[in-house]
Amino acid sequence: MTQTRRPLPQVEAGDRRPEERADAARNRAKILAAAEEIVATRGVEGLSMAEVAAAAGVGVGTLYRRFGDRSGLAYALIDRREREFQESFMGGPPPLGPGAPAAARVRAFLHALAVRVADQLDLLLMAETATPYARFGAAYGAYHRHLTILLAELRPGRESAYLADALLAPVAAGLIAYNLRERGAGMDAVHAGLDALLDGLDPEARP
Repeated sequence: MTQTRRPLPQVEAGDRRPEERADAARNRAKILAAAEEIVATRGVEGLSMAEVAAAAGVGVGTLYRRFGDRSGLAYALIDRREREFQESFMGGPPPLGPGAPAAARVRAFLHALAVRVADQLDLLLMAETATPYARFGAAYGAYHRHLTILLAELRPGRESAYLADALLAPVAAGLIAYNLRERGAGMDAVHAGLDALLDGLDPEARP
């Protein structure tokens, strides 16, 4: 049976998770605690739905209904940090948050997103590659919408939606993992590459 992954909510600043029934909240907490323990001891490669269900003491069907698949479970594990990140660019201090020029916000956002991806690289790599289009669900929509608005302000009349996709491509978990682990590059190289790319948009905006 094909399972549908529940994407990570695209939160607006100030949003809060709807309250769950007490038993559902307890089950969720047990499942996430079990999944975190497995990731901590065996890495994401050891994260299987059956093993998480057994460790949490719930049926595997409950796990699939709740999270959809391994990528949905991975997104649940990164949910808290993701919500904090989204709040920082939607309502935090500039230049990442409101109050700075559009070019400065685009640059700050992409650099912050690169750090955010690197911080939870294995989980995001699993979540973004679980299915052919997994990366384009979840938080991607919030990132894309945010960049599209800023790019429309920066370059009116241009293809802002496509350009937003192009700017998000270099911070995909797969590409960052390849650069760090296969090419032996460091995050300094990732940030330098982003700056070189962004200089083409607005060279005056570099700090």
